[in-house]
Amino acid sequence: MLLDDKVAIIYGAGGSIGGAVARAFAHQGARVFLAGRTETKLDEVAEEIRSDGGKADTAVVDATNKQAIDEYVDAVVEEAGHVDISFNLIGYGDVQEPLTEISVDDFLQPITTAMRTQFLTTRAAARHMVERGSGVILFFGGDGPQTLPGLGGFKIALDAIEGLRRQWAVELGEHGIRVVTLKTGGIVETMPENIPERDEIVAGIEEETLLNRTETLEDVGNVASFVASDQARTLTATEVNISCGALMD
Repeated sequence: MLLDDKVAIIYGAGGSIGGAVARAFAHQGARVFLAGRTETKLDEVAEEIRSDGGKADTAVVDATNKQAIDEYVDAVVEEAGHVDISFNLIGYGDVQEPLTEISVDDFLQPITTAMRTQFLTTRAAARHMVERGSGVILFFGGDGPQTLPGLGGFKIALDAIEGLRRQWAVELGEHGIRVVTLKTGGIVETMPENIPERDEIVAGIEEETLLNRTETLEDVGNVASFVASDQARTLTATEVNISCGALMD
């Protein structure tokens, strides 16, 4: 068990990626606290984890609200004794349109939401992790020169998150806290079945890889479990690329 006796908070745990990470963490022995906006989705993930013998608690939390986040993390620590892992996987409400057509508000939406929520959730966890002298903060998305037209502010938000991740890594490293980003080249399972030209999009994603296949939700959960574990204790201030070679470092 990679995560025995670990306590993990996962924001956006009712989503496909958040749920996959929560299930993987629990399978590896962690007690997982699932936060999100939709109670029914959180309960579905929690029930699946419990039926597999894992420990899961749920809470409806607005991950952009400072007071709500601080109170939630404090409550988790009071209940579980500590927090070892924090992973924020909420959506940013991005509108994907060409920059020449998108409104200022729609352009800024994912950037401001990403910065606010990632800053607040990291700081809330870090306050407790500093006292213990250990902890892991995980980010998701990653930066790099690759992008596509028509993404609005979404890719820019990911680049900004990486700047934030670097700053947190520098400031928290002396306290034994690791900060790492996981990045993918596109998870086919998260794409709705009814979107136009889905087959062509999937084929394009697969073609970009070097392994003739794409990463799965299970892959994300497995790699996240390793990175969050003590076996990866030398990893910080870096990205972990699980794009099957679609993204070149």
